[in-house]
Amino acid sequence: MEELIQFIAESIVDDPSEVSVNRIEENNSITVELSVADEDMGKVIGKRGRIAKAIRTVVNAAAAKEGTNVKVDIK
Repeated sequence: MEELIQFIAESIVDDPSEVSVNRIEENNSITVELSVADEDMGKVIGKRGRIAKAIRTVVNAAAAKEGTNVKVDIK
C-alpha cells in the first residue's frame, strides 16, 4: 500500500525526493501518512481536494482487494 501511495505522490510533485510515507497500524485499521514539500502540498491536495480524494479512492480500492481498511493522511 505504501509503495502505491509513494508512486502516485512522486508522479504528481515537482520534488519527488521530499515524498515520505509512514505506516501506522492500529487495531483493525492502517493509517498511512503522506508528507511532501510545502510547495508541493497544493499539487497533492488539488482544487477542492480532488487529487487527495482520488488518491484515497485508489488506495481504498486496493485495500478492499486485500481485505483491509486504510486511511490516508496528508501532512
